[in-house]
Amino acid sequence: MKPETIAIHAGNLYQISTKDVTPPINLSTTFLRDADGGYSGGHMYSRVSNPNRSALEKALTDLENGADACAFSSGNTAGMSLFQALTPGSHIIAPDDMYWGFKKQLQTIFKDTLEIDFIDLTDTKNIEAFIRENTVLIWLETPSNPLLKITDVEAIAQISKANNLILACDSTFASPCLQNPISLGADIVMHSSTKYIGGHSDVLGGALITAKKDAFWEKVRNIQQTGGAVPAPFDCYLLLRSIKTLPYRMRGHSANGLALAQYLQKHAKIEAVYYPGLETHPQHDIAKRQMSGFAGMLSVLVKGGEAQARKVVNNVKLFAQATSLGGVESLIEHRASVEGPDTKTPQNLIRISAGLEHIDDLIRDLEQALTSV
Repeated sequence: MKPETIAIHAGNLYQISTKDVTPPINLSTTFLRDADGGYSGGHMYSRVSNPNRSALEKALTDLENGADACAFSSGNTAGMSLFQALTPGSHIIAPDDMYWGFKKQLQTIFKDTLEIDFIDLTDTKNIEAFIRENTVLIWLETPSNPLLKITDVEAIAQISKANNLILACDSTFASPCLQNPISLGADIVMHSSTKYIGGHSDVLGGALITAKKDAFWEKVRNIQQTGGAVPAPFDCYLLLRSIKTLPYRMRGHSANGLALAQYLQKHAKIEAVYYPGLETHPQHDIAKRQMSGFAGMLSVLVKGGEAQARKVVNNVKLFAQATSLGGVESLIEHRASVEGPDTKTPQNLIRISAGLEHIDDLIRDLEQALTSV
């Protein structure tokens, strides 16, 4: 089936007497045992599993062409659960440009248990030089946050398989409808479902999807069920509801993202635009090969430095100056000030999440804001 059909039907697991077309919210925290002590209803306790979570995990598994999925209470928890599943003393190779929350996790929470090298993963010829005897995981993020770097998943998958490494890919900026890392050779895909999957800036969530149910995946599943950082049934319901429109929303985000990038690329007050859909992007050809669309995330460098960049985000009227991304409303922010004093993000960088408003209105708003600088 095509993604549009999968998104609508994959999570409809219910076969109950009321014959609901849309899965209802099941708030029960515990489930009846049979006379022999078993659970013929398929669920024991909601930390372990819940009908709404099972439906969400089924939909994500199918959309990513995977074998199984684990849903979590946030994207950060999803990534952290994968890192927790690694044996202490393991070595990780991670990108130099990556979501600051995960980088902070690796540098603080796991600094005494894991060894990490942050390198430019767009240079695939450079990767093998960093592989050690204790290397177990390559962590990708494509497109990356906030510089929109594109990593060649297929090329790195060949390296990871040749060295018996796990390849995990944060595909949040692409969504399951524009990129399928498992089909490109990745072992695990991560999403912050707060973003495009949720799509309405009203629910927190994260997910890991695996290519195969192996011993490592069982460790991840155990962390999810025993640790208990799982989404509530209502959160799962909201995410599954949003997935039904995800393929169509991604078309709108992609169209608006490209239009904004093309407009800003020509603007006299913009120094540079980072968007993989532009032919000038250094990894544009890779993006075309592994993505079916380029989504709505872009970053720009404003001429004149930090002060000028802050003027722009303070003078927009339609864009909401807020962190996060992937909602139907357009967001804009000065990214370095979110990431803190140790950030390597340029101080004149603005990150934009193109929403689903009319493109003419978005361009007009940016134009009047740029006029102020």
